[in-house]
Amino acid sequence: MHLTHLSLTNFRSFARLDLDVPRRVVLLVGSNAQGKTSILEAVYFLAAFTSFQTHVDRQLVNFLEARKDLAVGRLVAEYQRGPAAHRLEVRLILEPVGATGQRLRKEVLLDGVKRPLAEAVGHFNAVFFVPQMAQIIEGGPDERRRYLNLALAQAVPGYARSLSTYTQALAQRNALLKTLHERGGDQAQLDYWDETLSRAGAEIVSARIRAVHEIEIQAARIHRDLTHGKEVLRLSYQPAYDPLPRPNGQLALRIEAPVDRSGLDEASIRSGFLQRLGQIRPEEIARGVTTIGPHRDDLRFLADAIDLGDYGSRGQVRTALLALKLAEVEWLKQRTGHWPVLLLDEVLAELDVQRRSDLLAAMERIEQALLTTTDLTLFDPQFVEKGSVWKVEAGQVTGDQVFSTS
Repeated sequence: MHLTHLSLTNFRSFARLDLDVPRRVVLLVGSNAQGKTSILEAVYFLAAFTSFQTHVDRQLVNFLEARKDLAVGRLVAEYQRGPAAHRLEVRLILEPVGATGQRLRKEVLLDGVKRPLAEAVGHFNAVFFVPQMAQIIEGGPDERRRYLNLALAQAVPGYARSLSTYTQALAQRNALLKTLHERGGDQAQLDYWDETLSRAGAEIVSARIRAVHEIEIQAARIHRDLTHGKEVLRLSYQPAYDPLPRPNGQLALRIEAPVDRSGLDEASIRSGFLQRLGQIRPEEIARGVTTIGPHRDDLRFLADAIDLGDYGSRGQVRTALLALKLAEVEWLKQRTGHWPVLLLDEVLAELDVQRRSDLLAAMERIEQALLTTTDLTLFDPQFVEKGSVWKVEAGQVTGDQVFSTS
């Protein structure tokens, strides 16, 4: 898979940008705060329909345009997926709400046909790697859940829909739990939401179990090469509702102990989750909140059984993150049959010479990669010669393949 054309209108600092994108490697060179990262962010947004740079997508609309009562940002990608050419358009519509407010609405058109986000996600794939993503390892569980959700939505059909269904059911169930706690009432009202939550939750947990297992295989191999066999990387998925049966009275295994949940089927996860929700219903009513489920899952990264989130050095975290992102590329290729577009934002500046060499070598098999840098000398001259170099300055892009900017 590779991008052939990118068009941005009122996206971040770009009022208008049109780029023909070459198939192999594009190096975006320029000082900080010139718009390099925004181009990568736009490409990733077309894959995930959300930004990894901000949790508030309304900030993506150009700030001058956003001052209007009705503001529209537009992203268009033309790309090749196998033998077929496609066109994907995303509209970010800021529309007035109430007297002074605004809300963001997203519209997606795939090959000219409007599609729900949950159906269109995953048709164009990209992997984004920026040094700040160390928060996946060092940050809170919500950062790791977000990482899993963004990766799985691209690769697992129906995952985004299941996640949306679960999120909506969770909000309704929590509201009902709070009402039952404060005012009392018929607890049987929870039956419908328990059923909905367990069905969507089982789909999410089942997908996460399989994905973490598959990504771990790739990440452990890559990490072994990066550390020259000195460390063993393991990914430990910790579901808040653990479907793995344990004998009565047996404590959960410590994080260092590998746990194999790959043999569990979705139906058994669903029935077990539903049963568990019934068992803890009095406790959850007393607390007014849902206490188990994939919204409280976690994912831990261990090197030689040491939790990198708590005890990893900066070098260990960087190496594990590099292994994770390269594994994500391989995993998406396995699951979809197509190489994702690789997006690297100032990554080489954070790596030593050996890691740079390892990363650039790993890119040889990928169909397309876009990289940003403030210093072109970080790249091997032969690598630079194979790619296209674009200069980005004050929201303007210049290079051989750029045919229109404004």
